[in-house]
Amino acid sequence: MSNSTQKWPFRISNSWPFQDATTSGQAGVVTQQELSPTPRSTIQRGKNRAVTDRAALHAVLDAGLICHLAFVAHDAPVVVPTGYGRDGDTLYVHGSTGAASLRSAAAGAEVCVNVTLLDGVVYSRAVFHHSVNYRSATVHGRARQVTDRDAKLAALAVITDHIAPGSWDYARDPSKQELAKTAVLALDLAEAAVKIRTGPPGEEPDDLAPERNGRAWAGVLPLHRSWGEPQPCPELPAGVAVPPHVTARPAPYL
Repeated sequence: MSNSTQKWPFRISNSWPFQDATTSGQAGVVTQQELSPTPRSTIQRGKNRAVTDRAALHAVLDAGLICHLAFVAHDAPVVVPTGYGRDGDTLYVHGSTGAASLRSAAAGAEVCVNVTLLDGVVYSRAVFHHSVNYRSATVHGRARQVTDRDAKLAALAVITDHIAPGSWDYARDPSKQELAKTAVLALDLAEAAVKIRTGPPGEEPDDLAPERNGRAWAGVLPLHRSWGEPQPCPELPAGVAVPPHVTARPAPYL
């Protein structure tokens, strides 16, 4: 198969469409199909932070880089951090075919995937009400292993260009041996939940009384992320320029 036929056209957005809509802790106007909660994907605590818009699920997944894949293997819980990518309503994760834990997930076991983005630390007047601002997506379902060669390459393109946009068309394609060593799992996004916290701390009324308010600072310390200067590989020959898809990459977690 030629290099051009292996590439998979798609776009992944780095924007967060609810950045302004959720500043007061409320979900924005529904712009896509809503999530259909199941008993295990229904948020029980902090229900006011639940966001049922499917676009919010997509936005959280598209903003993250690493997910945590959880499942049970040999009667013990396992959590594996791994890279991932989304194509429509399918989430792809990858790992080594030699990993026994990943083989358990590939065998059709129930799995759970979580992506959490930390946006800031919330300082309260009381230790009890300290918190964090975050965006979190949790997906439940049965993973299926992607074995068809073309489908596997397409899924790896999704994962690669989610983690390192522009790299699939820039770097060398996977060899036959590399492809054989890589396992790809697909998980449908049908059963998922999104939870978001924004805004200042919640306080006890007594701590807001004039005679007590002002004894301690309260507010939010936002967390902003940015990329550093590219560091070339020590074995890279002199004169090889850093490509635009690296130098012009947008800041993460927008």
